[in-house]
Amino acid sequence: MKRIYVEEKWCLGCHLCEYNCAFAQSGLSDMVKALKDVPIHPNIQIEEGRGVCYAVSCRHCEEPLCVKSCISGALSSADGVIRVDRDKCVGCYTCVLVCPYGCILPTQEGPVQKCELCLETSAGSPACVRGCPNRAIVYEER
Repeated sequence: MKRIYVEEKWCLGCHLCEYNCAFAQSGLSDMVKALKDVPIHPNIQIEEGRGVCYAVSCRHCEEPLCVKSCISGALSSADGVIRVDRDKCVGCYTCVLVCPYGCILPTQEGPVQKCELCLETSAGSPACVRGCPNRAIVYEER
């Protein structure tokens, strides 16, 4: 199963992965129209501190605590990808609390959001990977 991996030594902290993620989620074909003057809510976050930058996104765990803890059955795992059914999510945020990586994020609308590998919008790889200028984020099997 392919997964997203981050090489923190190559991360510049440019946040382009966040913008590409938000653009991919927008469903629009023009990045400027999709993101200009709009607060973005990407499924990947850049963490910075002590001279290190690191992109944090869902690890799509083999034994996902988030799926096991979801009281409404909104989270599911199929073919190694953990997905959110936004219609089932009741916004209890139990999954946010149990995720050991902090990769599931609450939203203002109620349902949670997380990386789903851009499988619906992907051109072979997630948007964050395609948008990383330094190849600090890769999508591969290891």
